[in-house]
Amino acid sequence: MRKLSLPADSKMLTSSFTYGVATASFQIEGGIDSRLPCIWDTFCATPNKIVDNSNGAIACDHFNLWEDDINLIESLGVDAYRLSISWPRVMHKNGELNKEGVQFYLNILERLEQKNIKAFVTLYHWDLPQHIEDNGGWLNRETAFLFAEYADKISKAIGHKVHSFATLNEPFCSAYLGYEIGIHAPGKVGKEFGKKAAHHLLLGHGLALQMLNKNCPDALNGIVLNFTPCYSASEKEEDIEATKFADDYFNQWYAKPIFDGAYPDIINQLPEENRPEIFPGDMEIISQPNDFFGINFYTRAIYKADKEEHFVQLDPPAPRTDIGWEIYPQALNQLLTSLHEIYELPPIYITENGAAMNDQLEDGEVHDIDRVNYYQQHLSVVDNAIKSGIKIDGYFAWSLMDNFEWAEGYLKRFGIVHVDYETQKRTIKASGLAYKNLISNR
Repeated sequence: MRKLSLPADSKMLTSSFTYGVATASFQIEGGIDSRLPCIWDTFCATPNKIVDNSNGAIACDHFNLWEDDINLIESLGVDAYRLSISWPRVMHKNGELNKEGVQFYLNILERLEQKNIKAFVTLYHWDLPQHIEDNGGWLNRETAFLFAEYADKISKAIGHKVHSFATLNEPFCSAYLGYEIGIHAPGKVGKEFGKKAAHHLLLGHGLALQMLNKNCPDALNGIVLNFTPCYSASEKEEDIEATKFADDYFNQWYAKPIFDGAYPDIINQLPEENRPEIFPGDMEIISQPNDFFGINFYTRAIYKADKEEHFVQLDPPAPRTDIGWEIYPQALNQLLTSLHEIYELPPIYITENGAAMNDQLEDGEVHDIDRVNYYQQHLSVVDNAIKSGIKIDGYFAWSLMDNFEWAEGYLKRFGIVHVDYETQKRTIKASGLAYKNLISNR
């Protein structure tokens, strides 16, 4: 069986480097009757939004099986577990904490602590309470302040058990996929919405970070952004310029405010109605120092110039994962190098990296060698980046287990653990065993 390996001199093989696995609340928990409705419940109930017409009502039933799942995490030998808190599970409509929901997470955190597994907690992984969306959601500036209140209260309740807090996971996905092109919840469509939602998300990050730093000064407090490096389809000047515009629109739009306190210059090229309303002091709030910077990486994108739009994305070339994303580990190297050159960064954690593959459970085993190869290629890139002087303190495999993959429903499997959704049986795949072997050989 293919194993994961790193050079003997790799700093990723030291005890100070953190290896983890990651999940998200809506994707695994279920337990829908024990929380308020969220925007993904509504989105799933809307016809033709989820490919297989599924929902998150049960998912991986982690709400009931969390003890078994933590034992599973422990069996992999990881140092850390990245999970997200369901805002609608821990808060009532009146803004007070839901004690039962808080206790659910406290039980998990206490068990992780007993097993010496660090808890990396994300406060928002896309499951906005529906009643807040009904009042405008992330298009309403007030939502940023509601998020800060939630961050204040939940961090006071659980912060003593948390090693690291991330305010947001992938605000690009929330803003662009959810409020601009509408393929994610809440399904809004309009260029006039995307950057407005993005600004309120980033403002919410800054306000929440203030609360985390006040309540949990000993925790690592930061944010998680996803990046899809942009490559030009040719050496033509117009294609290179179009690609630069795409990078600013999709990637730097979220990084530059955090590290430089400003949006990319392309803000001046956007129609007035598509620009966010920025209040005095907003950028200072957004650009507070972070203790760490989480980077999620999966693939790259190729662009060329377009007569009607600033850019157009080309279809990804092979090889591709089962979700259709090109496997191009060189882009992770380019990403890490460029971010290191452009910004003054805090320590980096690769908070998500992984691949959807067409897994087959045969005789109780999943021989996902294609996923093992994907991890090998990307871990090698991270190792080389560290050797080049980039400070990367940890790596999290996405995902711990197969789960609800948003608009794809249950059709795409990212897990290093296979889930039979009928029986909820978990089976560690070859990739999970290889990951365990790598960690155990430090």
